[in-house]
Amino acid sequence: MTTISYETFPTERLKNFVQAVFEYQDFSSQHAQTCADVLVSADARGIDSHGVARLSGYVRLIEKGRINPKPQMQFSQNKKAVAQLNADGAIGLVSAPLAMQRAIDITQDLGSGWCGIHHSNHFGIAGYHALMAVQHDFIGIAMTNASPLVSPARGKERMLGTNPIAVAIPAGEEEPFVLDMATSAAANGKLEIAQRHGKNIPEGWVINADGSSSKDPLALKDGGMLLGLGSDTDHGYHKGYGLGAWVDIFSGVLNGGSFGPWAPPFVTFLDPVANQPGQGLGHFVGCWDPAAFRDISEFKSNMDLWIRRFRETTPIDPHRPVLVPGDPERLLEQERIHTGIPIVNVVVNDLEQLGKKLGLQL
Repeated sequence: MTTISYETFPTERLKNFVQAVFEYQDFSSQHAQTCADVLVSADARGIDSHGVARLSGYVRLIEKGRINPKPQMQFSQNKKAVAQLNADGAIGLVSAPLAMQRAIDITQDLGSGWCGIHHSNHFGIAGYHALMAVQHDFIGIAMTNASPLVSPARGKERMLGTNPIAVAIPAGEEEPFVLDMATSAAANGKLEIAQRHGKNIPEGWVINADGSSSKDPLALKDGGMLLGLGSDTDHGYHKGYGLGAWVDIFSGVLNGGSFGPWAPPFVTFLDPVANQPGQGLGHFVGCWDPAAFRDISEFKSNMDLWIRRFRETTPIDPHRPVLVPGDPERLLEQERIHTGIPIVNVVVNDLEQLGKKLGLQL
């Protein structure tokens, strides 16, 4: 097993570095600050695969011309409650929050609002965008398609991305309910973390190119595929396939983004498919106002009751209480804001090399 060490960084120090990197890449100060906030929020919430570890990958995409640092993003709106954003090749860390803000503005007038995005790129953790709605006592939803790595049920071909879904629901005295999940059995970032630790991955995460099961975290590099939620026929992987397909259609097909096996790859050593349908990655965000359904105070009081009762569920193991979606990330965020964010040595070295290349100090 590989020996892993960490270095701990204050959140503001990480944000300042990330912002400086994006500003060096000709992003506006506002856009660079937004990117930094999204990435460091992922690390603070313990979703390390989508935090600053992605920074070098974004820089490579910018340098290759696949992310536009100066996008002229434009909204169109054909129905009152629905808007469409042409992201003009923007990074999704910028386009998704802009679209969610439009959905929030619409919801304030109409009770619900929706925004599709196309010609975009990787947008970080879906939960960040969904949680924007909670600040207004709205329910938020965010989803995106992604580079094809996942095989559909019964298949052995990369057809879907990990295609995450996030839903954030406000409560009263309790913290919000936050479901933020990939529709694959595991996110690709978990394989990367296993590689750093020199560990095998659980059976049911990936298959080899020939369709056989694998525990090798490097299987994707040898032509393997991620599996959908459920992992196999006996455990209902057609359900994960269905969820991933829904996200792909809502994010890509509905909005004019690329979809399925034509979604552009995150890595720069692979070029997007020629003559692909649609433009770039697609996202879908939106929100509802619970006050349009019932008295908001009663709704939030019932959400408190729901959350507390589910946490009181009799656990199988008395030392492992039942949690509500969002609890692990919230607790870790509270801790890391005060103690700092631990960054694995491999990522620290990567960030230091990036800083040297750009004349910036981590």
